[in-house]
Amino acid sequence: MPTAIPALNRPIRLAVLISGGGTTLLNLLEKNRAGQLDAEFPIVIASNEDCRGVERARDAGLACEPVVRSEFDSVESFSNRIFALCREAEVDLIILGGFLSLVQIPEDFEHRVINIHPSLIPAFCGKGFHGHHVHEAVLERGAKVSGCTVHFANNEYDAGPIILQKVVPVMDDDTPDTLQKRVFEAECEAFPEAIRLFAAGRLTVDGSRVASS
Repeated sequence: MPTAIPALNRPIRLAVLISGGGTTLLNLLEKNRAGQLDAEFPIVIASNEDCRGVERARDAGLACEPVVRSEFDSVESFSNRIFALCREAEVDLIILGGFLSLVQIPEDFEHRVINIHPSLIPAFCGKGFHGHHVHEAVLERGAKVSGCTVHFANNEYDAGPIILQKVVPVMDDDTPDTLQKRVFEAECEAFPEAIRLFAAGRLTVDGSRVASS
């Protein structure tokens, strides 16, 4: 049975989950300031309390709560804490912004968690494919294009329904660093676009497929 995402008709409330530098968070904040998003950021959750993203979130005046995976005895208890914080903050959508820990998504957050992956899923994705590992694999395989994928998260790595993808070329002289930079530029446009579609009620999920209007 297809599930239509309802329009919000107000600023969307985002929880941003981070594990590293928080560059995705910074991009979303910049888009918001530029009027390219209509969003509020009631909470940031970090899986690493020492990551640069925590400092950046707090410098931006945002509430940032460390929830460190190693302090929990199971994925379930770790996830329960994260989603409890998101409920308390009354968020509409959870953004996995370079969040490297697997979470179990409860029923009330189905189709309310989105992730971005730095390749064209189903290529170069799944457990272990993150950051430079992805771009190194793309270059080693000799792929001619790469890109990014925004998808609804489920309880498997990179396996949820795809919302949108953006393609970038792979150059003959690319290194993992140069390819990463080009893909990240695409990510900076793709993630806000997906959030806008969600907030406007323009997404319908039907199994593994997502239609946008």
